[in-house]
Amino acid sequence: MPQPNKRNAPLGGGGPGGGSIGRLASLAQQDVIDFEIAFYERLIRSIPDYVEVLQILAQHYRLRDRQREGLAVDLRLAELRPNDPRIHYNLACRYALLRQTEQALRTLRRALELGYRDFQYLEQDQDWDHLRKDHRFQKLLREFRTRS
Repeated sequence: MPQPNKRNAPLGGGGPGGGSIGRLASLAQQDVIDFEIAFYERLIRSIPDYVEVLQILAQHYRLRDRQREGLAVDLRLAELRPNDPRIHYNLACRYALLRQTEQALRTLRRALELGYRDFQYLEQDQDWDHLRKDHRFQKLLREFRTRS
């Protein structure tokens, strides 16, 4: 799941992260992510089919809870790599995060049809928390586990 934005957190005090130094390190990391997003967005404008950069950008959008922008990137990746099960799995997760349940389940089915089989990860992936008890989700997992 995405980490909360700590940009506006006060710098003083103790707690997780080791006080001021830990908070400064966290702030620096957030600034790095923002810098990288801006950099990768510019790069993609020049080289729109650069799959590796699109994958990084999609993950950075997830970290910053920019799910709508991430969805556009994930859809582009699915166009560029229509038979890649991991790309379809990530797209399904994005739909799940956006609470687009029907599309999430359809896309997860596609990922499984393409060969995605990391059921251990899938069962622990927090992106699916709100769907975990949905009978359609459970049925889908059972169906493809028996095929493995």
